[in-house]
Amino acid sequence: ETHGISFRIQISVRELLDKDIVLKLLFHLPVSYPSTPPDISVNSDQLTRAQCVDVKEKLLEQAKKHLSEPMVHDLILWVQQHLKGVIKQSATVCNEKTTLSEGTEDGIWMLLLHLDHMRAKAKYVKTVEKWASNLRLTGRLMFVGKIILILLQGDRSSIKEYLILQKTSKVDVDSSGKKCKEKMMRVLCETEVQSQHKRFQTFEVKEYSTAEELQKEFETAGLTTLFSEFVPPLLK
Repeated sequence: ETHGISFRIQISVRELLDKDIVLKLLFHLPVSYPSTPPDISVNSDQLTRAQCVDVKEKLLEQAKKHLSEPMVHDLILWVQQHLKGVIKQSATVCNEKTTLSEGTEDGIWMLLLHLDHMRAKAKYVKTVEKWASNLRLTGRLMFVGKIILILLQGDRSSIKEYLILQKTSKVDVDSSGKKCKEKMMRVLCETEVQSQHKRFQTFEVKEYSTAEELQKEFETAGLTTLFSEFVPPLLK
């Protein structure tokens, strides 16, 4: 009713040299769909980040031609028919160095979230770990007392996709035990990672016995300012 719906579709397209390319498409249909085009995220292990971005932009161009009518099926047919042309236009150099630079073309971004509670903690934690892994995000899920923070680093598109999943998926249960969406989440900060910030190499779930321990984690990562700006008000 308030966020719309999100769903993932995986398709296989026969491509150059008779090689199958698997595309993972994430559609988020806003409440105003189809008057408003969907948000689309494109991922593929066989394409570079730049090629995925090109495919996404072409799909969004097509979406604008179908406003006010259901369009997801037409968009999938279009990408199956035109993927070869889109890839040919895009850079096809695919060595490791290029792939790494493609992945960071928008810079590495950081997201700090505050969750009010987790009733089904074990399931919730497992879901967050799975999303972080699938989207290649690193960082921490942090517990200290009743405070729950999620700190993520990664491609900006992956950060945005994580936010969609967090807002629209049934990740917890309500007081009666029924599955429910996260309605008490706050985005404390979303910003580009700066040179003084340390990059997290993995995603870890950590519990801290004191606020000082939590502060030390932020300081070690070069995030002293981030901590002092957003975390102390939560501790009061």
